[in-house]
Parts: sequence; C-alpha cells; structure tokens
Amino acid sequence: MLDFAKFTKYSKPGPRYTSYPTALEFKDEFKYDEYINKLDKQESSRPLSLYFHLPFCKNACYFCGCNVVFTSKEDKMIRYIDYLKRELKILSKHLDTKRDVIQMHFGGGTPTFFSAEQLDEIITEIKSYFPNFVKDAEISCEIDPRHINEDQMRVMSGHGFNRVSFGLQDFNEKVQIAVHRVQPYAITKDAMDLARKYNMHSVNVDLIYGLPFQTLETFKETLSLALTLNPDRFAVFNYAHVPWLKKTMRKIDETTLPRPDEKLQIMKYTIDFLTENGYKMIGMDHFAKPEDELFKAIEKGELHRNFQGYTTKGGADLIGVGLTSIGEGVDYYAQNFKDMPSYEEAIDAGRLPFERGVSLNEDDMIRQYVIMELMSNFKLDIKRFESLYKINFKEYFADAIEALKPFADDGLIAMDDKKIECSQTGTLLIRNIAMPFDAYMKRHASSDKTFSKTV
Repeated sequence: MLDFAKFTKYSKPGPRYTSYPTALEFKDEFKYDEYINKLDKQESSRPLSLYFHLPFCKNACYFCGCNVVFTSKEDKMIRYIDYLKRELKILSKHLDTKRDVIQMHFGGGTPTFFSAEQLDEIITEIKSYFPNFVKDAEISCEIDPRHINEDQMRVMSGHGFNRVSFGLQDFNEKVQIAVHRVQPYAITKDAMDLARKYNMHSVNVDLIYGLPFQTLETFKETLSLALTLNPDRFAVFNYAHVPWLKKTMRKIDETTLPRPDEKLQIMKYTIDFLTENGYKMIGMDHFAKPEDELFKAIEKGELHRNFQGYTTKGGADLIGVGLTSIGEGVDYYAQNFKDMPSYEEAIDAGRLPFERGVSLNEDDMIRQYVIMELMSNFKLDIKRFESLYKINFKEYFADAIEALKPFADDGLIAMDDKKIECSQTGTLLIRNIAMPFDAYMKRHASSDKTFSKTV
C-alpha cells in the first residue's frame, strides 16, 4: 500500500524531462548559424525522426498545455500548408533528406482538423523530400475523436500510418464541461472502430487525472469505459496546472481540482486496475499490453524518451518542422518560433524558422544520459555509465547521491556502487528521483511557477 502522507511530501514543482536540459534552458545565445552548422554536420549514418506540428484547433480545451492556434478559417490552414512546404525546401538545403526515416509523428493542435485532401497534400510533400522510410517505421498521429472521418483515416493508412493516439481525458460529463471538451463515449468508440478498420496496429488513448471535479469514483467509471475500447496503450497523465503559462487554464476554478492525496489515490487505483486487466506499467505514465513493443523495450532496458514521450526509436536525430516544433541532435536542441508572424517572416526571408535552443556541453550530455536512463528504464547501470564516460560516478555525483538518501530510506530506490534502481512505488516519483542530477534546478528552486507539481 502507498503511504499517502509520505508521498504527499514529495509534491513539488519539477520537470517532466522530455529533454535535458529542459526547454527553460533554451536561449537566444544559441544562434541560427550555429544551428545550421549542427544540421550540416549530422552523420549520414544516423536515422531521422520527424515531427510535424499542425497547430490548429477549433476551440480551446482548458487543460491543454500545447501550442495551439484557434481558428475555423480555411484560408489560414491553406496558408500554413504553403509555409510548411517552403520550410521543407529550405531544410533540404541543410540536411541529407535521403537518410533513413524510422519515425514520423503529427502533433498539434488537432492534425485531423485538416481535411483528407489537405493531409494527403502534406504527407505527399514530406515524402517527396524524405523518400526513405524504413519498412518498420513508426508513423503516428494525434487525433481528437471529435475531428476524424473515414476519408482522413483512409489517407493516413494509405501513406503508411500505423499508430494513432486518441485524446479521451475523462468520460464524466461534469468534468468535460468544466474543461470545455464535451466528447461522448459513442464518438470515441466510432473513432476507435475506424482506426481498427484501417489497420492502425497500435492505438493509444490519453487520460488525465487531476482535472476539475474528478474523484476516485468518477475516474473508476472513466477507466472502465476506456477499457471497453481495448487500446494497445494507455497514457495516463498528471494534469499540469500552469495558469501563469497558459491563459486558458485560468478558466479552471482551482477550488474544484482534486488534492494531491486524492490524485495519488486515483493514480494507485489506475495502476492496479490496468495491471489487473493485462497492461504493464511503462515509464512514469504509460501502460501497454505485454506484446507491445514498448514493453519489450523496457524489458531490454532500451526504452527512450523524447518530446513525443516514450519511444523505442532511439539513436535518431529528431527534426522538428512547423510552428513551435522542437528538434534534437546528439548535442543540441532547437526550437522554431512560437508565433505565426515570426514563423512566416523567417521563411519569407529564406531562413528556417529557428528561434532558440541550446548547445550541450560535456556536463549536459553526461547528466542527460543519467536522467534519461532513469526516466525511461527506472534504473541506472553505474558500471556501464563509468565505462561509457570514463568518470567515477560516486565522485562526480556526490551531491546527487547525498540528495537521494531520503528516497533510499523511504524504500523508493535501491542504491549501491553498481546501480540505482527504483522500487515499483518509486517509479511514481521518478521525476523527483531524477531532479538531483539536474544541474539547473538550483536556479529554479525558489520559484513555484516554473514547473508543474510532480504529485
């Protein structure tokens, strides 16, 4: 049993570590020419992972932390497709686009806010620049079940899409009204049936706990309904309430949000429920059927983490295309402009719409390895680390080891000279466990309006 009183004390702001250093460390000091130089020097033997941001939504979901453009105007979407094409043309001058593509993901916004014809136009253009998708490439799309039809699913299937992720969040009507996203079960079931009809061999559903008016009892009902959809994966996220960053979150009445101890009860029940129904916990917020490739990866210690979450496709350079997209290389992160006028202005000038980023130094890469190993696989092989980096782990991370002692005392980790390994309950606090290795946390420690809370 979880000791809720004990766990609540760990409720503090902390990164989700989709990157290290986190996006807070992206700076203007990382200049355009430096980024272009990084692209030019990428190894042709390394495969590519492509991310395309399709930012449009018709209405705001108040819980959403994504970078979204709200519109119902067709001309804005047509204009955006034109700029995507022009960005690809500029990118092709600085990147060997003939490299193998092992992963492509459409995120948003609502990618399926674009029509079937528009999606076909976008994908066809991408493949004209990137012709070498490997046979087992993971090609995926985020989908709002309220905005999907058979023509769109047929186009994606015809272009090799094989994985989709449906946003469910919660099936309780009171919760849905409070977050401005009314989505009846029948609509979601129809979308799931379409995905199966068009051979999406891996279907993920997203749920969020910590939303207004949620209780353990209402979330039990949501989980039971979601299970009837028989998804291959569940992603169950802790709601990140950051109204100082996202204006739409200010529309949520904070007095209706569940307390940390209530959220922990929901989390504990979710883990037990999904485990009892044949799913295995992967990472801090994902669950998959045992035959899923994510579960196979964690068994081998080969799970990876990037801006799309957990993935089996490691060892690739991530190229971000579109408004606000983030790319990742061996030693850098790069982000495009977040506002449309700046994005368009850069492309009009014949430049990639790069705004900021960070070039990783040696210490960054050392800490990145440790943090991502912990976040992905819940353990760190210290001897392997020392072999890779020729560093005495105990000396280099003396302060982190000291900071981890309370976690060891609470039974959340086992730590010795050979390994750090999380207990089953420790995995629920993996963000906290990773934070002592973050060299940048001290500068943010005094602010409670930097990160969402870990619990």
